[in-house]
Amino acid sequence: SALYVLPLGFVESSCRSRIFWMKLNKLLLQGKFFQLEVYDPYSGPVLLDEKLSSRCGYVLSEDVWGNPVFRASVLGCHVANEADELFSLTVNIKVSSFPSMRAAVTYTYPMYCSYTPWASREIVCEENYMEVSVKTDVPAVSNDYTVAWMSALPEIQNVAYQQWQLMFVSPSGRKRITVSDAVKLGYSFNNTLSRVYLRAPYHSNESDVSVVSGVNMNMVTSTSMYRQRWLLLLIDTTVSCPVDGIIFTSTTLTWTVPRVIPMLVVQESTFLSKSIAIGVDDQVIVNPEEKNYLLEHNETHIRITIPIGAEGGKLESSIPGGVYGVIYSINLFLEHTWTDAGWQTTKYTVIKSITTPFMPQIPTVISNTVPEERLFNVAFGHFLPDVSLVAIAVGNVPFSLREVQNHSFKIYETPFSNGTKAFILEISFDDLYILKEYVNRNETKYTLLVNYTLSVGPEMTLYYHSAEVECVVADIEVPGAVGSCDEENLYLTLPTFGLHQYWELYLGNQLLNRHVALTNGYFAATNSTHLILQIPLFAGGLIYEEVSFQKIKARFDVALRKVRTMETLEMFSISCSFNSSAFIICHPDGTIMVSAQMKTVPAIDMSKTKLRDSSCKPREYNEAHAFFRFHVTTCGTSVRFEGDHIIYENEISYEKQTLPGQSTPTITRDPDYRLTVLCYYQAKETLVLSAFSSDPATSAPFGSGTMVPQNFQTCFSLNKTKQQQNPLTFSQDESFMEFYELSMAILKQPLEPVFLEVELKDESPGVELYLENCWVARSPDFNSTPRWNITVDGQVVLNVQCTH
Repeated sequence: SALYVLPLGFVESSCRSRIFWMKLNKLLLQGKFFQLEVYDPYSGPVLLDEKLSSRCGYVLSEDVWGNPVFRASVLGCHVANEADELFSLTVNIKVSSFPSMRAAVTYTYPMYCSYTPWASREIVCEENYMEVSVKTDVPAVSNDYTVAWMSALPEIQNVAYQQWQLMFVSPSGRKRITVSDAVKLGYSFNNTLSRVYLRAPYHSNESDVSVVSGVNMNMVTSTSMYRQRWLLLLIDTTVSCPVDGIIFTSTTLTWTVPRVIPMLVVQESTFLSKSIAIGVDDQVIVNPEEKNYLLEHNETHIRITIPIGAEGGKLESSIPGGVYGVIYSINLFLEHTWTDAGWQTTKYTVIKSITTPFMPQIPTVISNTVPEERLFNVAFGHFLPDVSLVAIAVGNVPFSLREVQNHSFKIYETPFSNGTKAFILEISFDDLYILKEYVNRNETKYTLLVNYTLSVGPEMTLYYHSAEVECVVADIEVPGAVGSCDEENLYLTLPTFGLHQYWELYLGNQLLNRHVALTNGYFAATNSTHLILQIPLFAGGLIYEEVSFQKIKARFDVALRKVRTMETLEMFSISCSFNSSAFIICHPDGTIMVSAQMKTVPAIDMSKTKLRDSSCKPREYNEAHAFFRFHVTTCGTSVRFEGDHIIYENEISYEKQTLPGQSTPTITRDPDYRLTVLCYYQAKETLVLSAFSSDPATSAPFGSGTMVPQNFQTCFSLNKTKQQQNPLTFSQDESFMEFYELSMAILKQPLEPVFLEVELKDESPGVELYLENCWVARSPDFNSTPRWNITVDGQVVLNVQCTH
């Protein structure tokens, strides 16, 4: 491959703690493949691999931003050394578009470091090796810096090596080997002009792990021995490095290193710490507190505490298993310099690459909605900068970010001071994609269904999150009704807004629709804002509170109910008094009220009118009218069946005067007076009876209407008679298809209908059905009080009063 000039900004290098640092710019690699070669001035380029790295003092890794980083000890295998002060190393950087590295472009990069003065002993704890160098004045092991000593050693060099031996002390015992044998075990031993150094891999057979102040330390205890004629030189080349000491919380990471390492300090009483420095990558942090780093040390520990996300490290988003979270990485180093009687000065350097475990951080959807603005404002976060929003679905309708620009809602990012961000969605309550539901009495529940699609991390993995945001606003006005009357009609006027959408009008338990209105003889008219309901005096559905031949007091009740739940919100009641000269009223309970008008010539005495049963006289009368009130089972009333109707008939007649003692007919001037009374009842009919909390005595006067609010509590429970042959059954609804069990109590809410069906199964002629007493009570106890009568002695009580 050819040699090329390095692109500007592709490589950065520095010298720190007698280590070459070289960093490649990943952006300029542009996704290509690369290899590093260490250039040996005698044998040429040597490809860097894992085995060579730990033996020769090299590290190839990445910084937290993903840029390739190469570090090399100045005592490394291929470093040129000038008087232990000037060091140089040349690296070839090969870049190719192919994994096989064919057609590679090679860049040559020389590095130079000066390092002086050296401490008496220097220890470096790198990621993949431990290295100790000791100051000493002994003959050099060799004069060249080739890698030849790792394989076939020249004879002269072999003689020099034979003058050195290494003694390892481990739990398995003592082991004394030659330098060449140590190389085969993964060690690297050599000396320079003034120093001897040993480089050892972690966790070798000769190493041991011990706990110092709660931190596991990997230790190689060794003595380097130089023997020549009468000279025997013993050098302590023991090295010990921490292998753990990292503790994570949800907000911080803490790195602990022992302050005093016994195997490295012969006399602890003479130990004196001179300086402690920390750094990130290759830069010393002069004032750690400015970056919120906490550096603490006492007699046993040196402790560095860093907030998760602190400057110098990198927070990165991740979604393993579809769960969103973050990982924090930082590359630290620690330099501790101390003195003791045995070693004068020791410089102890530890380089540590730290990555937290995956920390799940489930995103949150926070509603900042102000109901008065009728605008959803929803924040979705917090996210790191490596997260982007790519699509959104509102009400299950998907939109790309480009499509959102053409709609009424907005999406934008908002940054936070800690470097995170959130995605803000603004959408009107009235938007087409917002779900709306009428709830409670006068409120609307607006529901925003939103699904987010995010691109996460450098891999741009898709992440999905759905949320439901609700806001209930009191923005609906429950309509109020106005009642009025004229001489022949009652009128109910109420706004049409919301009718049929939120509410319906009910007459008893019957929906007051057009068909029911026509059947009962009502007239309905609507304009753009109101419904006007006209109820003639003798129309169906009226309740007659007071009837006499002088006046009729009639009441009309309708309920305003919610469309879906049938919950009653309001009771509208109009009560008016009318003057009527002649009428007949057939009550559902069989009571008949008749006001008969005198229209004969000459006039008759209305007090002498009667029904078929001559004992049934007028309840009230004057010169022109007579008022009768009787039940269909009394006063000689006859009954017959025609089709689906039962017809009750009676007759009002005038009782002519006769002279006493005369047996022959007498001619009088009194005219005949006969008035036939007919009442028609459906043979099969559902009868709806109501109970009100209002006092009929306080009803509004003629010409006005009143509303009765639905504000009383549950007051009904229904008990069935204990008779065995029970013709009375209770249906679960108005279809009369499903019935309650005979033995159970039936609990009902106020104004909730109870459906009773009375059936006469005996078809024998002359047999009549008589429903004696029926009542409702507050509890399932059959004899509980108070109780409210529905029928007493077979007479239906229409207006059941509930008092509390």
